[in-house]
Amino acid sequence: MDKKNMARRWFMRGCRYDRLESNLDQAIDAYKMSIKYDDKFTDAYVNLGFVYVAKVNCGKAVKYFQKAVELEPNNPEAFNNLGYVYEKMRRFGEAKHTYEQALGLDPRNVETMLNIAKVLEREGNYHGAVEQYKKAISQDPDNVSPRFCLAVLYDQHDMFEEALEEYKHILKKDPDHLKALLNMGNLCIQLGEYEKAVKSLKRVIELDSDNAETWHRLGTAYQRLENYPEAVATFKRSISLNPFQEETHMNLAEIQYFQYCSKSNGVKREEITQRLRFILSINPQNNKGQKLLKELIEENKIENNGPHNNGSH
Repeated sequence: MDKKNMARRWFMRGCRYDRLESNLDQAIDAYKMSIKYDDKFTDAYVNLGFVYVAKVNCGKAVKYFQKAVELEPNNPEAFNNLGYVYEKMRRFGEAKHTYEQALGLDPRNVETMLNIAKVLEREGNYHGAVEQYKKAISQDPDNVSPRFCLAVLYDQHDMFEEALEEYKHILKKDPDHLKALLNMGNLCIQLGEYEKAVKSLKRVIELDSDNAETWHRLGTAYQRLENYPEAVATFKRSISLNPFQEETHMNLAEIQYFQYCSKSNGVKREEITQRLRFILSINPQNNKGQKLLKELIEENKIENNGPHNNGSH
């Protein structure tokens, strides 16, 4: 059997170890044997690079991705792979330069534009990142990925109206874009548009009913609308999915305390007290929990001592 066929056989063996059996060490040995039979087998170098990324050995990954670039200097994907490892190593200057080389080979590649934008973000170059995302949007207006990245960037920099417009564009193209719906719901809560938040978050739950955080956010929107029955039911659903959410328990305790004071819904003081003690077991420094529990204990003392004191005079 000639060397190229042997290289191919070892390569396929490496793929099996890598992808089917998750045996990275044997995959490395197989890919290296492949290269031993054909030292210009680019795919073997690329796969070795990704195996070393998986093993969190970026130094060795760089070595193999650099070799792939040497073998295929006109392949933009080879430069993107190398840029990706530089980015993981926080070598942002080299990452950006390498991505720019990839873009020079394929100027219309939206993925490469996004890679450059993300490096600019990580460098703190907000305006450069915005400009790069807008270039990607202009290149492919139907691609929601650049718009989503831009919306998140706007959101992170408190440019809420701009973020909202981008999320709206995304949802026109893809009405079931889960992350856009979730982020839009959260943003509407921040902007005080609670009805819109409820609409977005309910759609998220229709698509993914087992996300505790989404139920929590929906409960928050109901709470702000003073729709307490819905808020209580929604917070309880969130807690059923993740019992250790301090903020959800606190919000629920506050609503239940309000209901208890207004004598509505038959909420018992013991239930609220138990919830507050649980919150303080998670975080003994929760000031709101401490204050509310103290109020309940004081009220209980007054109620217990009141009749006794009246009878003693």
